[in-house]
Amino acid sequence: MMDILKHLLDLVLHLDKHLNTLAGQLGGWLYVLLFLVIFCETGLVVTPFLPGDSLLFAIGALAATPGSVLDVHLAVVALSIAAVLGDTVNYWIGKRLGPAVFRSDTSRFFDRRHLDRTARFYAKYGGKTIIIARFVPIVRTFAPFVAGIGVMHYPRFLMYNVIGGVLWIASLTYAGYAFGNIPLVKRNFSLVIVGIIVVSLLPALVEVMRERWMSRSAASAPPTTSLASSERLP
Repeated sequence: MMDILKHLLDLVLHLDKHLNTLAGQLGGWLYVLLFLVIFCETGLVVTPFLPGDSLLFAIGALAATPGSVLDVHLAVVALSIAAVLGDTVNYWIGKRLGPAVFRSDTSRFFDRRHLDRTARFYAKYGGKTIIIARFVPIVRTFAPFVAGIGVMHYPRFLMYNVIGGVLWIASLTYAGYAFGNIPLVKRNFSLVIVGIIVVSLLPALVEVMRERWMSRSAASAPPTTSLASSERLP
């Protein structure tokens, strides 16, 4: 298990080097691999661990490298399609399987806590959750699934899906293209990737801390006495 974790950590922190290696081995087929990674992260509820944000930044940096097999504009178009298709598949999976999952407190494939947290995102942000969730790891994988359960009708979901998918792919990929090959960034690429991960996780962390603070406050608050009850007291 530790070897797997070390391998995953090395993969995430050195995405630029691994992408360069894959580009040399796969050539134009790299588009297909990247398409599948983005599709799986957004389309399959069981793969929320895939490195979406950091991968997009690294793709942009690779595309900016002279002689790269990747064209940044083609990559943005292809991966935007993958993101939209992924969320669409996830929505319809939620439509078919979601009610049964929510009725079950335990599941072999779904973490109920992630589902509940995503449902609270909907309660707070409404339909905009589909756009906001694109930039929040884990939540972005469960957001279309929860929408499919009945939170949102498909035409409205599709609108937010397209807007969010294009914004997510374009912003991070073009950011990597613009800044990924600046000498300072290139020398500290692992730190930049860590920074992207931390920033993307902040909304979820803030939400978790806020929930814990509210639950503790509610638990420590003294019980209130209703007006009707106080009138009966001597």
